[in-house]
Amino acid sequence: MEGKKRDLIGIVGKENVLDDPAVLEAYSWDQSFALPMRPSFVIKPENTGKVQEIVKWANVSRTPLVPVSSGPPHFHGDTVPGAAGAVVVDLRRMNHVVRVDRKNRMTLIEPGVTYSQLQPELAKEGLKLSTPLLPRANKSVIASLLERQPTLVPKYQWSLPEPLRCLEIVWGNGEILWTGEAGVQPHSLEKQWEMGMAQINAMGPQETDWHRLVSAAQGSMGIVTWASIKCELLPKAHQLFFVPAEKLEELIDCSYKLLRVRLGDEFLLLNSSNLAYLLGEGADGIRSLRERLPPWVILIGVAGRVILPEERVRVQEEDIKDITKQFALHPVSSIFGVRDEQVLAALLQPSREPYWKLGYKGGCQSIFFLTTLDRTPEFVSTMYTLAEGLRYPGQDIGIYIQPQHQGVAYHCEFNLPFDRDDQTEAARTKELFVRASEELIKKGAFFSRPYGIWANLVYHRDAQSTILLKKIKGIFDPNSVLNPGKLCF
Repeated sequence: MEGKKRDLIGIVGKENVLDDPAVLEAYSWDQSFALPMRPSFVIKPENTGKVQEIVKWANVSRTPLVPVSSGPPHFHGDTVPGAAGAVVVDLRRMNHVVRVDRKNRMTLIEPGVTYSQLQPELAKEGLKLSTPLLPRANKSVIASLLERQPTLVPKYQWSLPEPLRCLEIVWGNGEILWTGEAGVQPHSLEKQWEMGMAQINAMGPQETDWHRLVSAAQGSMGIVTWASIKCELLPKAHQLFFVPAEKLEELIDCSYKLLRVRLGDEFLLLNSSNLAYLLGEGADGIRSLRERLPPWVILIGVAGRVILPEERVRVQEEDIKDITKQFALHPVSSIFGVRDEQVLAALLQPSREPYWKLGYKGGCQSIFFLTTLDRTPEFVSTMYTLAEGLRYPGQDIGIYIQPQHQGVAYHCEFNLPFDRDDQTEAARTKELFVRASEELIKKGAFFSRPYGIWANLVYHRDAQSTILLKKIKGIFDPNSVLNPGKLCF
């Protein structure tokens, strides 16, 4: 271990090699039910060259590496070492917003850049980024997009990795590749900018979309050291509407029609529990708010930008009213004292502290997958039935349904808050998490981001894809140094 420490100090400097027991303990676990495991060291490189040196060193020394670019708390077990003797590569020092290009609505950033850092920089140029639902203030933008966290504006999402475009990847064998449009000559960003290139096109180089090999790979294929991202214009007029209902089924056909004609920007469905978790403060405040809210609600944001912004909002508002009326629904600007301005302000910012999923009981485990909207009531019913059988309070289950890829697919998420200090409650939640995951996948839930126990559930059902993925892993990470133990590796 001392020899490895000397090697790492030689690469990143003594102050950036951490082995204090308290630091290692903090990286050994997260909010998931993954088994804790301490890394040997935590190292903090400052640029791509250092990352490449670390990966090459890991291949020689056969040392597992765990890439991390977001601050705590983590939730899915992907940042917990899956092999003994691992070194955590914390990329948060690489936090430069390299470029903001208003003309092409592009930004190029490093992996340590967070949503709370990037949005103000984009706003200076009249731009914004569509975000996940209240991301953590210290959440890495690149990590979020690589792991395909759903974003709130489905009509601008042309594919699931959108708005991610070009990447710089340090593969597990130590080689570097620029993907997409950036992967052409000259191999210099400055030269490309001089030529008018803006790293917009994600496809290539040649005939392969290389960025897909690191998408949802949990850091097991390569380490991304910069990425170009497509932005949107900052609205000059912005309004939010609620479409409440007693049952989820009442909102399905209306949602399909609204999405088909591309109305609205932000578009999501929440049950009363999740909306209370987003807005309430403290357990008592959350319970009180939850009791007043309608059981289900569509949140639809309407934005106007450079050309006739107020008129665009007004016209879309009338269209939304016309469509919802066809389904005996009514859009409103407030529900039981909760105003649209309050919710819109929350949706457009990172989560306050504590993180919104932890505000009720201090812990939370989530189950999420892709499906079609018409099937969500069946999954909701299954979840409530299993919760009742295990004596988990059904009213605590937060449900979030997010259209993706212009409404082609839907992210369905169940949030299960629990008290981590209550062993009985934690065990009950863990049992519900395991049993519900097994039952939901049997019913057709598509776990497109297979964290933790989901990996076995997914890959045991698809032997051919598992064999292919292992072959690809052998090409790009022949010594399996990048996050071993995750996915099917």
